[in-house]
Amino acid sequence: MPAVLPPRESFQTMTTLLRATLLPLLLALSAPALAKAKEEPRVFGWLEKAIVMPVGATVKMKLDSGAKTSSMDARDITPFKRNGKRWVRFVLHLEDKVSGEDVYRELEMPVKRYVRLRGAGGEDRRPVVVLPICIGDRVYREEFTLRNRDNMLYPVLIGRTTLKHMGLLDVTRTYLNDPTCPVPELRPAGKR
Repeated sequence: MPAVLPPRESFQTMTTLLRATLLPLLLALSAPALAKAKEEPRVFGWLEKAIVMPVGATVKMKLDSGAKTSSMDARDITPFKRNGKRWVRFVLHLEDKVSGEDVYRELEMPVKRYVRLRGAGGEDRRPVVVLPICIGDRVYREEFTLRNRDNMLYPVLIGRTTLKHMGLLDVTRTYLNDPTCPVPELRPAGKR
């Protein structure tokens, strides 16, 4: 028995109908995947500038894949309790690389956790707080240990926990992304 084929007009109508419905559907479903595939990851140098948002100061920072947690230069670190919860009072003392001025700001923040670090000098327990910092054109709310980094070259160290949100690290280059976030209006802090 010979095969029965649909009339040529029915075949053309079916093909046209499939093209009209299936092709746009496939394109719509694949568009987000294509857009994501075309997005290149950001590249950062091992040194970058950032705005520490609670202070409004632009600082130099070191991106360090050898450190897990980020660290911020802080002075007068004083833990205390507020409503039964752990808090910390500290002073950010940073040199603004745009104005050249020293900027002081006393802050009180909840302690997210404590980290215990061991090194050649012994053991150190540091509070961790969440601070907003502008890197490139994005504000990241990241965890920072508080520590007096006065004897360090860079007041801010960015560790792997933050780096994984940012993009790629090129250890052969520096200052690839200027901070462009709007700086918040801050009330004047007292002089120290």
